[in-house]
Amino acid sequence: MTRARRPGRTGGDPADGGRIGSGPGRLLVTLYAVFAVGATSRSAYQIATRFDEAPLPYALSAVAAVVYCAITVALVRGGEAARRTALAGCVAELAGVVVVGTWSVFDPEAFPDTTVWSAYGMGYLFIPLVLPVVGLLWLRRSPAS
Repeated sequence: MTRARRPGRTGGDPADGGRIGSGPGRLLVTLYAVFAVGATSRSAYQIATRFDEAPLPYALSAVAAVVYCAITVALVRGGEAARRTALAGCVAELAGVVVVGTWSVFDPEAFPDTTVWSAYGMGYLFIPLVLPVVGLLWLRRSPAS
């Protein structure tokens, strides 16, 4: 049984709707979903209970959560607009990891508590540094139409 290709979907296996989140992209979706849930719950808890202790790191964790959620949704949706959203999200994530990572290394007093992106994601096995690179490579590799 074959599935009908949905209009506006791009990338991946045509039998899977041609989504950028299909095939090997499913692993990418899974990792982004895990980071979306983790960063969202962590930042929500920190902002709700201890925001006054470290407002900058907690706000940056919330920004990371929004980026992870946007990328996850874009990868699941597929389509050219979603591809552009995922691409912009991966670029923003990589920039965030590099900027926040560098800032947290050279000015640790500004980060009394860590963020997902602190020290280039060291607390998360550097996955936040590698994930956007893999995402960008996947978006570049997967078919455009």
